[in-house]
Amino acid sequence: MGAFLEGPLPVRIRAWDGSEAGPEPGPGVPTVVLRSRRALRRLLWQPGEMGLAHAYVSGDLDVDGDLAEGLSAMWALVRSGTITRRRPGATELPGLAAQAVRLGLLGSRPAPPPEAIKVRGRLHSRRRDRDVIAHHYDAGNAFYSLLLDESMAYSSGYWTSEDSTLPQAQHDKLELICRKLDLAPGRRLLDIGCGWGSLAVHAAREHGAQVRAVTISREQRDQVNARIRAEGLAGKVQVDLLDYRDVADKITATDGPFDAVSAIEMGEHVGDEHYPTFAATLFGALRPGGRALVQQMSRGADAPGGGAFIETYVTPDMVMRPVGDTLTFLQHAGLEVRDVHVMREHYVPTIRAWLATLEERFDEAVDLLGERGARMWRLYLAGGALAFEENRMGVDQILLARPTDRGRSGMPATRDDWSVASRAEAGTSGT
Repeated sequence: MGAFLEGPLPVRIRAWDGSEAGPEPGPGVPTVVLRSRRALRRLLWQPGEMGLAHAYVSGDLDVDGDLAEGLSAMWALVRSGTITRRRPGATELPGLAAQAVRLGLLGSRPAPPPEAIKVRGRLHSRRRDRDVIAHHYDAGNAFYSLLLDESMAYSSGYWTSEDSTLPQAQHDKLELICRKLDLAPGRRLLDIGCGWGSLAVHAAREHGAQVRAVTISREQRDQVNARIRAEGLAGKVQVDLLDYRDVADKITATDGPFDAVSAIEMGEHVGDEHYPTFAATLFGALRPGGRALVQQMSRGADAPGGGAFIETYVTPDMVMRPVGDTLTFLQHAGLEVRDVHVMREHYVPTIRAWLATLEERFDEAVDLLGERGARMWRLYLAGGALAFEENRMGVDQILLARPTDRGRSGMPATRDDWSVASRAEAGTSGT
């Protein structure tokens, strides 16, 4: 390996033939296992994040011990440029060529695993957005039921104590949203990008709200309808298969305005070109004085956000921007920003809880997704937790209001006024 890559080896490497190199394994020094020559070829052709991802998903590369620890060590090196593909000198070429032949490294670049997404069409066109969402969210309700807790919330929980469980953290997140939106019996909520109905069902069942929910995933629509029937909420929740760009014409124009609007980790799928339309949709759906809550992932000014792996395997076209840039879009639409609640630390235990479930039920995941698909999810969750922990990605709850004709925002001051959520947080810990 050292003959072809530049930089020190911070991990132990064990090759397919049993040979090993690098420091002795131990705490902080994971062992990377190259199971075939193709693993090394992948790393030589793409000595960065994608070479590692392709090799791991395909099964050509493994990590002995803690995967997150191994990823943290390897990705930190390739992202910093510490390990790069080396340009050999002219005198080295004959020896390196002979070594490459002996190791079976010559040949064309190995093809990515079939789980890598291939999308076509104009960026953020309706058809392309449907294809991207279908790839990730239509992986099957059976798989997401395996991975998620009973609320089926696929977004960051809200961890109010170190003793919290994932179901409690998701319940507390849904309660926090409903309180910020001041939901009560008879009040009307529009949930854009409703997922598997966690917020829609909770708002109707626990707060008596009338909920209209939309998604562009058929699998999600079908699951929400099943939940509505099972919980006897047919008169309280309606879910439609609808693009957010059609909400103004097909919902707001006939059934609006609403007291509250929510978009929970849906705005990441809206590109910069279309975000003004998305923000205007939120504004137009609200009555004057109504509230909106956007929970959305973000990145720092110099952080990469999702990165190449997510773009290639999970959700292409996802846009993570600094939260301030998102606030500007929302303000330009006429919405007033009332509160920004940073929840980055809360995503770390959320994702780790999902990863623990995946590990416990890995064989079931393989039955549902295939070996490569399950490995892709393992890599995605391990890497995602690291991204939030290392502050490369963030997530924020943005509370907004549509001003009244007199310029006042929100509802009259009551015991459930704007500060209730902040007061509720006073005794809680970060994670």
